[in-house]
Amino acid sequence: MGGRTRAVVFVSDFGYRNEWVGICHAVINTIAPESPVIDLSHGVPPLDVKNGALLLLDSLRYLSPDAVVLAVVDPSVGRDRDIAVETGSGRLLVGPDNGILAPAAAALDGVGRAVEITSPEIVLTPISPSFHARDVLAPAAAHLAAGTPLTDLGPALETSALTSLALSEPSVEHGKIVCEVLDLNRFGNVLLNVREPDLAGSGLAQAGAIQVDSTAGSACARWVTTYADLAADDWGIIVDPRGRLLVIRGNPGNAAEGLGNVTSGDPIWLTPARA
Repeated sequence: MGGRTRAVVFVSDFGYRNEWVGICHAVINTIAPESPVIDLSHGVPPLDVKNGALLLLDSLRYLSPDAVVLAVVDPSVGRDRDIAVETGSGRLLVGPDNGILAPAAAALDGVGRAVEITSPEIVLTPISPSFHARDVLAPAAAHLAAGTPLTDLGPALETSALTSLALSEPSVEHGKIVCEVLDLNRFGNVLLNVREPDLAGSGLAQAGAIQVDSTAGSACARWVTTYADLAADDWGIIVDPRGRLLVIRGNPGNAAEGLGNVTSGDPIWLTPARA
């Protein structure tokens, strides 16, 4: 695919209160001016590698197969290797070797080839010890988007030595699902690590209402298809656009607060509503 200009899909935990996202855009534009940059999200919770990995995984079906993915959630910036991988399906992924790329790579037929990004022809120098996104990762993604071969970025790595990432799965039995909070959005909705197929065997999809329990709160929520199905402060469960279960409340209610201010990683129990 050399010589073919690709888009760069960029996901990070940078937010927008500083120049970091814009600087990375500028670096990419300088190297690959014809490559559009798609900001998938810069609202990943700070330093939450698992959340960033899941967001990327859930978004893959909507990304062009030609796009180069640049994922930067890097709590140990400067310690973990900066890598670029080509998956079995041909997708190119760039990020720190801390597991953020691992779930997406696994879903794309695994890692076929991987390199450590070290080439002086690729990285910007001097490399800031705290901003590898600007000096190493963004340049690498831009060069790949512009058609530079993966092998030009640096030495090959043993794919078996790349960092993996264990994703929590819900425990499903008849009449009960034990799961956890993946994320909260700005409206206080609570995203769970439960997909529609996980409901099979639990019988909860046939229940008229679901008891949602955390360690600090509880609620009775009914299955709904849209937010408009709920009156103010009513509780509901909906399948969100990522295909995961979302606990919601009718405006102006806040589900996270109502469940005792739950946060990412907190356990949740789903059972048929108590009479």
